[in-house]
Amino acid sequence: MEISHVVEDKINEDMSNSQTLLSSKSCVVSSQNEYTEQEVEPGSPHEALFLVIAYLPLFELLAMSEVCMSLRDAVQKDVLPWLNIIVERPLSLRLSDEILMMITSKATGRLKTLVLMNCEKITDDGLQQIIRKNPYINKLYIPACTGLTPEGVIRAVKTLSEHHHSLRSLRIHGIYNIKKDHLHTILSYLQMKLPQQEQQRQLPILFHHRNFSVFRNQESEPLIDVDICPKCNHVRMVYDCPRETCRRGCKGCNFCIPRCEECGGCIESEELELTACGDNLCSKCWLQLPKCNFCNQPYCKLHTNQQHRLSGSSGFVCDVCHVKFVGNLGATDNADY
Repeated sequence: MEISHVVEDKINEDMSNSQTLLSSKSCVVSSQNEYTEQEVEPGSPHEALFLVIAYLPLFELLAMSEVCMSLRDAVQKDVLPWLNIIVERPLSLRLSDEILMMITSKATGRLKTLVLMNCEKITDDGLQQIIRKNPYINKLYIPACTGLTPEGVIRAVKTLSEHHHSLRSLRIHGIYNIKKDHLHTILSYLQMKLPQQEQQRQLPILFHHRNFSVFRNQESEPLIDVDICPKCNHVRMVYDCPRETCRRGCKGCNFCIPRCEECGGCIESEELELTACGDNLCSKCWLQLPKCNFCNQPYCKLHTNQQHRLSGSSGFVCDVCHVKFVGNLGATDNADY
């Protein structure tokens, strides 16, 4: 079974243009404006494509292996592209233990980063098998992998800690039923052989940085992404405040402390501002953002793609106002005809 079969349907759809370009026949127009078929000899891929293979995301890497035999061989035989494996949508929806085992086997035991975003089909046993064969993993990110249990996470961290102890960063938010006892056990394994300065690394986690790339500077990565919230005493992602005046006092999870989507600062109840997307904004950030031409409400940075631009008009219209006013206006114009 080939690895690329995991996303066979999706890859075939996305690669249709490439296959057209690589087809052995092309259609040309003659001087009499009649279409004729002309044989075209397919050429080898540009050398630059081989240089970027090591930097491609997993989905594009699998797609590249479907283009031609030379690229397929380059992808399959080079270990470098497989040292940092990041599985996101749409692959995460289809990924199983068996397929993940086949993908990680390409690293030949030298896997450094394993990121599984919302991979619901991955089980404790599947993760354990991969870790046993890849003891040099230094980043293990498995957020919202709901097929995993706290016991499975503990077993995985213990395995990495007992041998080479290369694990430097762990993300497990979104895994169900993690309690304080589980967190204490995980931390004990993480800190087993780390230098004292590494154990004391308590870098702030800011709310508006939570969606940043997994390839940030290693020195700026927290040891683990969850903590015990000082407000509700549950194990969740606990955020610090970037404001110097209250960095300690408002530390807590997002359920206990509302935070601004733009700056990550804490927000008092009387300071909450209305937004077109429903996310929280502080008054300072609300004033700085562009507003909808109709309702005078802004979008946060995560939802700017929902703005509707109107020809001949500056600014934008939010999604709700576009349906309520612009859509009805178009329907009225059509009715007049």
